[in-house]
Amino acid sequence: MQSPRMQMKPAQVWPLAIIPVTLIADQVTKSMVLANERFRAMECFHNSFACGTIELPGPINLSMVWNRGMSYGMFQSEGIGRWILAIVMLAIALGFLRWLMVAEGRLLKLSLALVIGGAFGNLIDRVRFGAVVDFINAGALHFPWVFNVADAAISVGAVLLFFDQFVLSGRKPSGKPDRPS
Repeated sequence: MQSPRMQMKPAQVWPLAIIPVTLIADQVTKSMVLANERFRAMECFHNSFACGTIELPGPINLSMVWNRGMSYGMFQSEGIGRWILAIVMLAIALGFLRWLMVAEGRLLKLSLALVIGGAFGNLIDRVRFGAVVDFINAGALHFPWVFNVADAAISVGAVLLFFDQFVLSGRKPSGKPDRPS
């Protein structure tokens, strides 16, 4: 029999479920890209340009790029820098996970879970390859970076987090009664 402290309420479980869903979606799409011979991913591992491209109808194409930096190619690093970057990414993800465990509000929990899932998705690549698999190319929409599912989750989570903390925070009740002037 579980003690009352060990039981989790549904409000605590669903955000924790979003983390592996995001992580799995990211890793499955990346493994599909790596397995597709048209991308020649392992052949061009040391290149900083697109390994191969698959043209899709519409403004999005698939272009395999090895990213040795953080989201959208910031802070490019190799060697010891790779491991420092991995440790920083892990620390941030664990800090957000700790915040998630005490967070209140659905939007805040959703945003944190997306950021955490995306961070762990990219961290796996960083440890496994020393670089992250990026493949979504929205250049026709004037978006200059190639990204992946993890980057998209981190970005959406960050926007939702900003919205929750800075836009909605002024609308949340403080819990204190208003004082007459």
